[in-house]
Amino acid sequence: MRLRSPVTKIVIPSLALVVAVAAGFGLWLRREVRRPHAHAAAGQVVTIEPGAGTGAIISRLHRAGILARGWPTELWLKTVARGRSLKAGDYEFKSPIAPLAVIDKLVRGEVATRHLTIPEGYNQFDIARLLAGLQGVREPPPEDALALLKKTALVADLDPGAATLEGYLFPDTYEYTPATTREQLVEAMVRRFRRVYTPEMQGRAAELGMTTRQAVTLASLIEEEAKVDAERELISQVYHRRLKLGMALACDPTVIYAALLAGRYRGKIYRSDLDYDSPYNTYRRAGLPPGPIASPGRRSLAAALRPAETEYLYFVVDPSRPDGSHIFTTNPADHGRAVAALRQWERDQKQ
Repeated sequence: MRLRSPVTKIVIPSLALVVAVAAGFGLWLRREVRRPHAHAAAGQVVTIEPGAGTGAIISRLHRAGILARGWPTELWLKTVARGRSLKAGDYEFKSPIAPLAVIDKLVRGEVATRHLTIPEGYNQFDIARLLAGLQGVREPPPEDALALLKKTALVADLDPGAATLEGYLFPDTYEYTPATTREQLVEAMVRRFRRVYTPEMQGRAAELGMTTRQAVTLASLIEEEAKVDAERELISQVYHRRLKLGMALACDPTVIYAALLAGRYRGKIYRSDLDYDSPYNTYRRAGLPPGPIASPGRRSLAAALRPAETEYLYFVVDPSRPDGSHIFTTNPADHGRAVAALRQWERDQKQ
């Protein structure tokens, strides 16, 4: 009978102990990176700098309180999750959150984002105000936000004579991070306009004998007047007919815009505003104003280039409908009656 040596008797239990300890430690580490940790940094932005190593990133997260202990997560990355690279950027971490969820966010590059919405019909003054009050960026507020909207080199090929970016700041919702600058957001608005205002639209404008600026200007008037989508082509047709006949467009929003440019707008149109001599006042000046008065959306751009086929020359708000619909007419007498009905309704509302 062959007897085991004392060395063998010692080694076998030792190996079993090592395996058991390793397995136990592995289970602990697995639970550790999956256990949610409550922290006080929720809502705060944590910046991971470009080029930062794994150790530096884990240390940064530990100092911020997002990781209760840094070394288990770093060990997990170096052993179990080898080869997973963590991306730089600005991040937000909910509370509680497990270390594994923190790692996944960094691996995917799910940076903290905010949203800026430019509604259809906003003009440069509205957009400048939004940019000046933008929240969640490290960049300090500009002294003159309107100056951001004078980077006309962005549209020089489309509108060489543009004095501002009015009309070319496409109304949409834009994502940004704390590292985003306001200038970058302006550039994104112009890029979005370029994608929407396609070469086909440019070609259609040329067929109508219109420059890009004229087409966008007309679209901005339609945007400001139309409250119901179905009326955009009808309003476009009225303006096209008036332009062809040499009639004044008589567009109230252009009067408001002229007053805004002069710093004299008082919340509504007064007689003095209608009499104010400005190239943007389409009651006093025939033809289109010198440039856009707001940011038109896709529907208004399309309507400016594809007007309806009717004989309408006039429109006025329909007081019987609360959705902002208009009454369209073809002659001064019918238009006069529609205006009289609106004025009577307005008087009734004051009683």
